Amino acid sequence: MVKLAVLVSGGGTNLQSIIDSIEAGALDAKLLVVLSDNPGAYALERAKKHSIPTEVVSKDDFPGTDAFNAEIARRLNSYGVELLALAGYMRIIGPAVLEAFPMRVINIHPSLLPSFPGLDVQRKALEHGVKLSGCTVHFVDAGVDSGPVIIQAAVPVLDDDTVESLARRILAEEHRIYPKAIQLFSEGRLTVKGRRVSVRGAVASGTKLENPESSIIEG
Repeated sequence: MVKLAVLVSGGGTNLQSIIDSIEAGALDAKLLVVLSDNPGAYALERAKKHSIPTEVVSKDDFPGTDAFNAEIARRLNSYGVELLALAGYMRIIGPAVLEAFPMRVINIHPSLLPSFPGLDVQRKALEHGVKLSGCTVHFVDAGVDSGPVIIQAAVPVLDDDTVESLARRILAEEHRIYPKAIQLFSEGRLTVKGRRVSVRGAVASGTKLENPESSIIEG
């Protein structure tokens, strides 16, 4: 069982998927604390409804970013956290946290990285005209959405998609794969070599994911 913390800034739907997976017995993790930089984040209310401890660390209370991140690292260490999951956390993770949790900070991003890192990614995908989008769980490094990829899920981009409709379909996949990635970590099945993450015992199906489908093109 992995000792988990979740770092949030907003509504916390991915946090809820993690909580639900733990309570259903599908995720072997103990959620020790939910920590936020935003005292008004609804994610904190979600945690409280499940009797999970919460902490708020506001950047405005610190003289600079380094001191702010050092306090986050200190609080996480005080709980004995083994893995830190970011769930809608809207700040760059600083060196103090990365050094305290080397290759033990993970994030979920609503695109198929390395395509479209950063913000407003669904709009970027639509403007670029891609046929497939999706989401990525990855280890966090010092860059922006640039760490080694753990797991990805793809969704088709439809001709009549809006930013909102595409975001909804991607979010459903986020809720599915984030607990799965945490479970792989909990089971000790992830090995990182350079930029490659190997999953012990994983079996590749060889199935091709394609949009539009070949039958449509050929027909």
